[in-house]
Amino acid sequence: MSEIRLYVTTTEKDAEAILDLMTLAFEEDDLAIATTEIDEKKDIWEASVYLMGNVEHEVCGRLADALKSGFGHLSIHREVIPDIDWIAKSLEGLKPVRAGRFLVHGSHDRDKVQPNDIAIEIDAGQAFGTGHHGTTAGCLEMIEQVVRSRRVRNAMDLGTGSGVLALAVRKLKPVPVLATDIDPIATRVARDNVRRNGVAEGIMLETATGFHSTVFRKHGPFDLIIANILARPLMKMAPQLAAHLAPGGSVILSGILAAQRWKVLAAYNGAHLRHVRTIWRNGWVTIHLDRP
Repeated sequence: MSEIRLYVTTTEKDAEAILDLMTLAFEEDDLAIATTEIDEKKDIWEASVYLMGNVEHEVCGRLADALKSGFGHLSIHREVIPDIDWIAKSLEGLKPVRAGRFLVHGSHDRDKVQPNDIAIEIDAGQAFGTGHHGTTAGCLEMIEQVVRSRRVRNAMDLGTGSGVLALAVRKLKPVPVLATDIDPIATRVARDNVRRNGVAEGIMLETATGFHSTVFRKHGPFDLIIANILARPLMKMAPQLAAHLAPGGSVILSGILAAQRWKVLAAYNGAHLRHVRTIWRNGWVTIHLDRP
């Protein structure tokens, strides 16, 4: 079954407004939405929603309804996405990324590492997390601040992907880190990256489909929990996530569009966690909360 992109072409300002409308229309569906700059000089942008072909008719109708009030004059275009490993494709030739003292780089850029850098080597793979996305970079920046300013005796990286965030914690401080993902491929990729970075001990990698897994009780409660996922699952898991947080512990959340921030905060306030700080990057936010 083919993946489809439905999109409209507009200006940067209108693309931001349309992104908010699409967030409201599709936030319950876990559909990927995005804005992309096409031509900077001409101020041409695209606002897109990605879906599988079996729901195209329904999603197109809902998109049209969302645009009707202020942007009904825009035509909805359709693109069939080729069956390509887009993660590996997108990482070809990417430059190293700095986030605080962290430098996330591919093996071909080892010579870019400076003496005071905390280097994390991540090559193209089948798991999310290279530092180039605003959510990962925001998490790296927040991790450095939290680990240096708070008492952290152990940590958990929920939805670890490439393992980059678990590696960041472990390279900052020699504490045990539990890294889990629902995808066994991601767990395998993360394990390879842990070995590549010379951190064979201290990071425990597990495939876990939910908090009912015994691995969380075995290694918790945690002084630091990091979850870079999506807003909807983050809101659903708020009570369970908070239950695995140690007294005085910190939570770092990302994968959250700016327009979704207040809903996520409401869910975690309801779980008796307190907002400390928010980092904003390219339309995404990273949130730090703690248990008073």
